[in-house]
Amino acid sequence: MKTILKYILIVFVSLFVLAALVSLFESPEKSVIPLSELVNKINRGEVESVTLKENLLEIKTVSGELLETKKETSVSAFETLANLGAEKDKLSAIRVEVKDASGFAVILRSVLPIVLPFLLILFIFWFMFSKAQQGSMQALSFGKTKARLANMIGKRKVMFKDVAGLTEAKEEISEVVEFLKDPQKFHKLGARIPRGIMLVGSPGTGKTLLAKAVANEADVPFYFVSGSEFVEMFVGVGANRVRDTFELAKKTSPSIIFVDEIDAVGRHRGAGLGGGHDEREQTLNQILVEMDGFDTNDAVIVMAATNRPDILDPALLRPGRFDRRIILDEPSMRDREDILKIHSLGKPVSPSVNLKIVAERTPGFSGADLANLANEAAILAARKGRAQINQDDFFQAIEKVILGPERRSHILSKKEKEITAYHEAGHALVAVSIPHSDPVHKVSIISRGRAGGYTLKLPSEDKHMRSKAEFESELAVLLGGYAAEKAIFKDTTTGATNDLRVASDLARKMVTQFGMSEKLGPITYGEKDELVFLGKEMGHTKNYSETIAYQIDNEVKKLVSKGLATAKKVLTQKIGALHKIAKELLTKETLEQKEFYSLVRG
Repeated sequence: MKTILKYILIVFVSLFVLAALVSLFESPEKSVIPLSELVNKINRGEVESVTLKENLLEIKTVSGELLETKKETSVSAFETLANLGAEKDKLSAIRVEVKDASGFAVILRSVLPIVLPFLLILFIFWFMFSKAQQGSMQALSFGKTKARLANMIGKRKVMFKDVAGLTEAKEEISEVVEFLKDPQKFHKLGARIPRGIMLVGSPGTGKTLLAKAVANEADVPFYFVSGSEFVEMFVGVGANRVRDTFELAKKTSPSIIFVDEIDAVGRHRGAGLGGGHDEREQTLNQILVEMDGFDTNDAVIVMAATNRPDILDPALLRPGRFDRRIILDEPSMRDREDILKIHSLGKPVSPSVNLKIVAERTPGFSGADLANLANEAAILAARKGRAQINQDDFFQAIEKVILGPERRSHILSKKEKEITAYHEAGHALVAVSIPHSDPVHKVSIISRGRAGGYTLKLPSEDKHMRSKAEFESELAVLLGGYAAEKAIFKDTTTGATNDLRVASDLARKMVTQFGMSEKLGPITYGEKDELVFLGKEMGHTKNYSETIAYQIDNEVKKLVSKGLATAKKVLTQKIGALHKIAKELLTKETLEQKEFYSLVRG
């Protein structure tokens, strides 16, 4: 109803504007005067001509001025002017012209009141029937596929060369492209190309980007659809859309279907509350049949992406369906440098910028994180009014991505600032004083995100395994701030809350997951279990006795206490350096790597 009223209002406004334009172009702008003033002008001989248009009198004076006035409807113009005292000889000297209203205006005034209601009625009926027709068409196309054909015309195409890193993944997936271009090369050796390829990786590692590259590298139709687009409220719609998607791909085979976020429909069956009538399970069953059923087309290759491979149904991952699983790891330091180079293209980066150093400071960053980093650096440079992005912009962007923006408005009192300075100095001093700890890059007492201050320490190389000694050093560094507060102020604050929580979680993982407790031995405690509630969710089951739980708590406490003792020992031995670092932080608020190490060595 609101839509109909909106369209009716649009029609009325359009007609009003049309009438206004007609009146605007019909005559130039004139000044309106009373009849008595017109009589005075006639008697003074100032009127050159009068044009009569029904009840409207348009006057042109001797000086060229255009005026107008109105008369009564039932009385003639001359009679009206004579009655008001106009001299007859003056009236006879004026050129008088009688004009009818313009044809268009007459038609508009006479026809519009009759035609307009019929036009409105016709418009309302047309609108209602068109909506009804659209509804019927939507009902017929409800189960149609929502897969779109990748069409990158007019846009910058993403090719394999634009995807930095992922060397092994590109090699694996390029075989598919080569097979689609030259299948005989594989067929003559009896090889069969994998029917399904599963891209597995953490969010932001480049799964969808790699699929875009395949779409542009392959000379075949590439259909892309999201897993959530198969699932609807009504049972059977998702399965029908799967059938329609594969039928469309078969018509244009050889072709590729890319299903993004397949875990939306590919979750483990039998874990929901709907049983066999669950819409998601019906959709998954249809995908399984289409990929490897009685009527299977080898010329249709299915690619899928997920970051939750653990919850996918085993039938989906078996050979014959998704034969090949390609793992996309976090980029290495060299890969990060290459990714930064790609995202720096088109940006005015200063020649002094060393992207290798930026890559060293970003361990654990995914490709999406690095793209965001380059963008944040450009925003910072623009905010400061610079024409180029320099090294400091990248460093500031790293801290912003990791910790959040600076909160200089978060003003601390003098006492709080002093506590924060000693807290961060404690972290940093312990980090440089014990082995197996990462280098300190920056110490600051400026608030970022939810942190009152921070100590930025980053590994000098990529690490894929961590030892018990490294974890113990990490515990000591985490408790360095707590130990410094207690040593200097003989009290503790809530500033160490996050440090204590992280240290406690790390110590518990060392005992229950990593087997790093000498007393409890190489055994894992607590197992992941499947909880039946609207899909396969992961929970933890306690598979040990209360006696073991007591021992776990004791071991966790022992590890944390050992880390605290190490931190206290370091700070006691280097109390002079602690005071020196804290005082410098109170003065400068931020210490870069060179400044900090010169204080420690001095």
